[in-house]
Amino acid sequence: MSAAPARPRDAAGMKRLALGLLLAAALLYALATALVPRHAGWGYLAAFAEAAMVGAIADWFAVVALFRHPLGLPIPHTAIIAAGKDRIGENLASFIATHFLATPQVLDKLREFDAAGRLADWLAQPDHAERVARRLSAIGGWAVGALDDPRVRGFVADLARRGLQQIELTRLSGQLLQALTHQRRHQELLDGVLAQLARLLGQDRVQDAITETIAREIRALKYVGLDQVAARLATRKVVVVVARTIIDMADDPAHQLRQRFDGMVDSCVSRLQDDPVLQARGEQLKRDLLDHPALGTYVNRLWSELLAWLQADMGQEDSAIRHHIAQAARTLGERLAGDAAVRAWINEELQAQAPRLIERYREDIRRYIAARVRAWDAGEMTAELERHIGRDLQFIRINGTLVGGLVGLAIHALTHLWR
Repeated sequence: MSAAPARPRDAAGMKRLALGLLLAAALLYALATALVPRHAGWGYLAAFAEAAMVGAIADWFAVVALFRHPLGLPIPHTAIIAAGKDRIGENLASFIATHFLATPQVLDKLREFDAAGRLADWLAQPDHAERVARRLSAIGGWAVGALDDPRVRGFVADLARRGLQQIELTRLSGQLLQALTHQRRHQELLDGVLAQLARLLGQDRVQDAITETIAREIRALKYVGLDQVAARLATRKVVVVVARTIIDMADDPAHQLRQRFDGMVDSCVSRLQDDPVLQARGEQLKRDLLDHPALGTYVNRLWSELLAWLQADMGQEDSAIRHHIAQAARTLGERLAGDAAVRAWINEELQAQAPRLIERYREDIRRYIAARVRAWDAGEMTAELERHIGRDLQFIRINGTLVGGLVGLAIHALTHLWR
């Protein structure tokens, strides 16, 4: 536990104690000096008291000179802290930057810290995960409330409209389609469609529907009762032909229908990217869509409903969003705790990025400390320092009184022994 800062009352009490010892030494000196003629032993007490007064006054001067001019006299090299405030700030900032923010020291501490392990252990605890969820929900609630403003909605809508206007929708569609068909990916899509078609034609209800459709088209056979028979035969023929075609296409990558499909896709991609008529038509369609008032109304209503739902959910005690955030945080902590490789990777990345950040911000921190001390009022800074360390400094006065007296007593005794 860190020690509590000294209270002004404590410092004042220590000052009274130090002053009381000085007065006691003065009274003892006066009494001992008056009684020396009666007995030589009083001389030892007088020597003790005399040296104690000298020590007390000298240390009082030293302590006071740190903060102000003793007795208000402008004695050189006094009021040291107030006079050298800026220099002290520069030295303090340089000391911290050199000895506390040096790259090797920070990296050693970061290595010992094990940030990934601590994060995993912390998040894995349900109350911590719930705390994260509550904080994020509070931030989200504030953000949602701030965004639910006509000015924000108008700004976002205008920004989105301007962004969409700058997009060449037709050319972008062509590039997207080209990426999707790269390395004949569209043939995989075609295979999937053909498989679904074969499965669909194999269903009885689909074949019955085809049969009914064909039967309606051959009304002439209805009068002789052959419409259903002919329709069923035609349906089987259709299913067999389609199935055979699907099988042939599946077995033959260079099938004619596949090549025609490739040509159709390539033509579509080329036209979307290079055909000015098609591009102009696409741009006109985009402008008509963006300028249509119904789109703005719909988006505005959708935005308002979304914000209202988010705000209502995050304001509830059993918020689903907060529950999901807490669950995700706890799951992340548990997964991290059980995956040493990922934890090692996180710590390695921190170790790799830390030197660059340290070098980048060390000088900024040093300048900030120096500037903060420089901007501090000298009187306020002196009073604050005296409030925090003044009580301890009074022990210097007390010790000076006692040690000075003992030294004076020793000198007096040695002088008598020499004589």
